[in-house]
Amino acid sequence: MKIALLGYGKMGRLIERFAQQRGHQIQLVIDENNREDISAADLAGANVAIDFSRPEAAVANIDLCFEANIPLVVGTTGWYDQLDDVKKRCLDGNKTLLYGSNFSIGVNVFFHINKLLAAAMNPYKQYDVQVEEIHHTQKLDAPSGTAITIAEGIIGHTDSKTEWINNLIGEGDEAIAKTNQLLIESHRIDEVPGTHTVLYSSEVDQIEFKHTAHSRAGFALGAVVAAEWLEGKTGFYQVTEMFNFGGRI
Repeated sequence: MKIALLGYGKMGRLIERFAQQRGHQIQLVIDENNREDISAADLAGANVAIDFSRPEAAVANIDLCFEANIPLVVGTTGWYDQLDDVKKRCLDGNKTLLYGSNFSIGVNVFFHINKLLAAAMNPYKQYDVQVEEIHHTQKLDAPSGTAITIAEGIIGHTDSKTEWINNLIGEGDEAIAKTNQLLIESHRIDEVPGTHTVLYSSEVDQIEFKHTAHSRAGFALGAVVAAEWLEGKTGFYQVTEMFNFGGRI
C-alpha cells in the first residue's frame, strides 16, 4: 500500500519503519511543519492514511482524509468528545475510518479479559475497583485513551460503577471518588511507554490485572496491521473489531 502519515514524532517514525518492513511505501509525511500547506489533493495516490498526531489536530486530519476520500486509521486520542459527530459524517459520506485507543495485540487481549474479569467480580460487592495508568511525560491527554477504554469495559459489566473520574497525580487537588465512580489514577513519568493496572481490593486481599508495554513498537506494528485490515472496507470501525476472541461479551 501507499501510506500517508499524519504526525511524524516517535510513533510516526516507528510506523514508517514497520510499514516499509512489510512492503508498503510511505507516500506522504504530514506534520506540524507542513500541515497548513497540505490539501486533499496532496493525498491523491495514497491508499490509506495513519494518524498519530495531536489531540487538537485529529479531527481536522480526519476531515482532510474524508475530503480526499481515503481510508484513515486514527491512533490519536483526546478527541473522543467529538466521536459521535465524526461517526455520523463518516457514515453519511460513505467514508472509511478505524480508530482505537491502543493498537497493541496484547492490550486488545487485555481489553477483552478486563470485561470478563469485571463480570466475574460483579457479584462480590466487598471488592472496590480502580484503574492506574503510567505514561511518559510527553503524553498530552490524561487519563490515557487506553485507561478510558479499560474503565468503560468495567463500567459496562459491573453494577456498582456508572462513571469514571480521573486523578492526575501531582497536578492540582486530587478528586475523591464517590461510591458509583471508578477512579482512574494517572501518573506521568519520563520514558514509560505505558503501564495499565486494574485493582480489585477488599479488606482481606487484592487482585491486580496488569499490562506493561516494553516499547512503542507494539502500538506501531498494530497500526500498520490495522491499515492492512481496513483495505477494501467502508464504514466506521473500532480497533477491537480486528480481533476475534472466543467468548466475546
